[in-house]
Amino acid sequence: MKTIFAAIGALAILPTAVATEVAVTYSDDFAEELSENFGEREGETLTEEIIEDLDRAFDKAGVAPARVDVMIVNAKPNRPTFQQMSDRPGLDPIRSISLGGMKLEGTAYDADGNILATQEYGWFENSIQDVIGSGTWTDANRASRRFAKKFAAQLSDS
Repeated sequence: MKTIFAAIGALAILPTAVATEVAVTYSDDFAEELSENFGEREGETLTEEIIEDLDRAFDKAGVAPARVDVMIVNAKPNRPTFQQMSDRPGLDPIRSISLGGMKLEGTAYDADGNILATQEYGWFENSIQDVIGSGTWTDANRASRRFAKKFAAQLSDS
């Protein structure tokens, strides 16, 4: 029984992480691309990845802005999305590949709404040979991780 109370006591003194509110939006062009080509669920997939990447990078850097607004300016998949395969049955989810990536813009705010930092980052693969083992959003996810890491580094420097 003492062990349980000791464990609870140890948990009580651990520092608690302050969650950053992250809002992800889409540029008009990318919103149109989602609706007409990729499918709305792909936007949700990218949004979840961006939030996870930012949370991980901010936690690792020890920064916690109150709010972060991120806009997906553009994103390209490496493989066809479900919507694309549904619209064009000739696409092969294994053999159909393309150069992917993503461009993001973000702004971090403190609790009073003051801008702490802004970050723009875009990366798109430039060699089809590097796409062979990729999933649908591999290059976009790589761009998201790099964006988050650069953003966290900028916030920790300020």
